[in-house]
Amino acid sequence: MTAWERLAALALLVLCQVVKGGGADGGEDESCANFTDLNLSHCLLGTRLSVRLILYTGGNPGCGRELDPRRPWSEPLFRPTRPTVFVVHGYRPTGAPPAWMGGLARALLAREPQLNVVVVDWNRGAANLNYLSAVAYAREAAHNLTAFIRVMQEKGASLESVHLIGVSLGAHLAGFVGANLKGKVGRITGLDPAGPLFASATPDERLDPTDALFVDVLHTDMDSFGLRGAHGHIDFYANGGVDQPGCPKTIFAGKPRPRLAGSPQIPEAAPTSPGKSYFVCDHQRATWLYLCALEGTCHLTAYPCASYADFLDGKCLQCEAFKPASCPQLGYDVVRWRESLLRLGQTKAFFATSASPPYKKLNYRVDMVTWNQYLRWGVVYIRLHSGRNVTEARIDHKLLRFEQFTSTRLLAQFDDDLAPVNKVTLRINTGNVIGPRYKIRLLRIRLTPLERPERPLLCRFDLIMEENRESAFRPSPCDSRP
Repeated sequence: MTAWERLAALALLVLCQVVKGGGADGGEDESCANFTDLNLSHCLLGTRLSVRLILYTGGNPGCGRELDPRRPWSEPLFRPTRPTVFVVHGYRPTGAPPAWMGGLARALLAREPQLNVVVVDWNRGAANLNYLSAVAYAREAAHNLTAFIRVMQEKGASLESVHLIGVSLGAHLAGFVGANLKGKVGRITGLDPAGPLFASATPDERLDPTDALFVDVLHTDMDSFGLRGAHGHIDFYANGGVDQPGCPKTIFAGKPRPRLAGSPQIPEAAPTSPGKSYFVCDHQRATWLYLCALEGTCHLTAYPCASYADFLDGKCLQCEAFKPASCPQLGYDVVRWRESLLRLGQTKAFFATSASPPYKKLNYRVDMVTWNQYLRWGVVYIRLHSGRNVTEARIDHKLLRFEQFTSTRLLAQFDDDLAPVNKVTLRINTGNVIGPRYKIRLLRIRLTPLERPERPLLCRFDLIMEENRESAFRPSPCDSRP
């Protein structure tokens, strides 16, 4: 099913739903400015563009204040010379407020209380059943926001202190703003930039690295609503940038949005129906991953690589270009790697996640030297045991070759972080069910915890095992690290 076919199907589903939205922020005070709350009738009839700017600061983290775009200094809480983050939503086919908006604003202020966080509310314009209209309004909204930032400059704001976080179509809107300002804004973050109508766009028609001094992009749905390719100084690809764990594989298997541990309750914009979840789950995962990292719940290390296949093959796990630092981590703090990334040019970085917060998988590099008389092909299953707790990695994305005096490097990814590891079980499944079980001899196997350098390596020497049968061993001390 193409992205357009999915979009059309989503529109049909929307016609059959009665969607009631809640405010993006939980303030009860009548003086609080809440995100524009629309419904299906607005979307069906179409909305004309109206851009509102809603300010949150350390002094009003739960009660937005609407800014006058011509005289923003009339709001005492707004200080143009402070660093400012603009949060820009995307296409809103139901008209409901984004469920993540309030949580993202609060998390930004929890990290840096001195920020101006400005929610760019262009729901009137984005809420149109006709996606073409929303794309056209995104251009117009970008001109409005550009004019506001220039007003800020007149009052002493520095473009380098401006950060735009754009979601889906909002990522391109942020890119248009950056281009209008000659690429001099400090940073643009694109969370799964929209794909429909942008797949064949030229760089000046979409988000690209020249739109800001630093552009970081996260991809989660490139095979549907997201944009393929690389469009920032660093592009992160969660699970290859396509299907996300925990998202439904059929239209009938709905999944609720994740609740992050320790985070404040973010008001739901609408009940999540099975059909809606099927269409948007992968696309929205980008926002939840970024929010999880921002809140400090998730620490997601990504590995620069030419492709996701090479990453899964364990070919890109050294991080030499960033030493003495680690490989880049997804999220707000990726600016720590900015200078290295600008020096390297456009960088693709890959990571895998689990289905739910904190999303992190623990990565081990596995090095094996085999000595077996007959060539065998198979997949590998590794279990780590810590007391009664067990976690398993399945390295089954392709058949692996095992032959005499062959060194094999693998990437093993575990959902649970177990320590200390007191037993390892290993199985090489060749699929041979009718013939004799052949012996496979491992001259050495070494497991290196990539994100836990303080932990010991796990080694075993001269292990004889049978194919398709699990073998257990207690790790031995390794001679030295590579």
